[in-house]
Amino acid sequence: MTEWNAERYHHISAPQQAWGRKVLDRLSLEGHERVLDLGCGTGRVTGEIAARVPGGGVVGLDRSPAMLATARAWLRERAPGVGLVLGDGASLPFQRAFDATFSGATFHWIHDHAALFRSIITALRPGGRLVAQCGGAANLAVLLGRASRLMHEPRFARYFEDWADPTYYSDADSAARRMRAAGFVDVETSLEPAPTAFDSPIEFQDFIANVCVRHHVAQLPNGDRQAFLRELTVAAAGDTPPLTLDYWRLNLAGRRPA
Repeated sequence: MTEWNAERYHHISAPQQAWGRKVLDRLSLEGHERVLDLGCGTGRVTGEIAARVPGGGVVGLDRSPAMLATARAWLRERAPGVGLVLGDGASLPFQRAFDATFSGATFHWIHDHAALFRSIITALRPGGRLVAQCGGAANLAVLLGRASRLMHEPRFARYFEDWADPTYYSDADSAARRMRAAGFVDVETSLEPAPTAFDSPIEFQDFIANVCVRHHVAQLPNGDRQAFLRELTVAAAGDTPPLTLDYWRLNLAGRRPA
């Protein structure tokens, strides 16, 4: 796994934070629940969950040590009661531990969604809820299509001979089938467009370098990275509207039977 530049992500991840807050608003909480933030990242939304459950508790889980280090520093003064765990969403180290699992932008980094949903339902108490969102089918198709074409050009191709796609973007129907197969009831899934525009080529390039194509960039020697990113940015600047990422969000909700 290519490690995140967590400090940079903490400052540029406004789109993910905004999506996360919208998802959190769909998770009705009375204030006493134990909540798992699966893929807590740098902890911004995790702290907001903690504020909504003053009589409960929150655990943030992420498989990135860098993300957890940044989250630990961020939450130390804002939500010191939050527990942080290094772990994989498809093999959670919990059983019947939580009233709710929240996730904002993580599931598309996990390839085995069948194992993911089995793991989540095992971590939930009877009656516990899952409310989540991730990248869904057709997510970033324009950007990733351009990146794929660049990867096959002679000047870059040798660096991608061992390439394995780091993401999996599920469609809504497949996600619903997997959730029901794992045992969830009251399953709801849907896709929604979330085009995200940037004010300048510099901001666009910084964002894609640290989020969308960070695995691509990591394959390249330092001397070729800027050329790869620049071509993607120039192409996006010519789009209508310009410098806009074609994000699609997959909404997920379900409940473990009581």
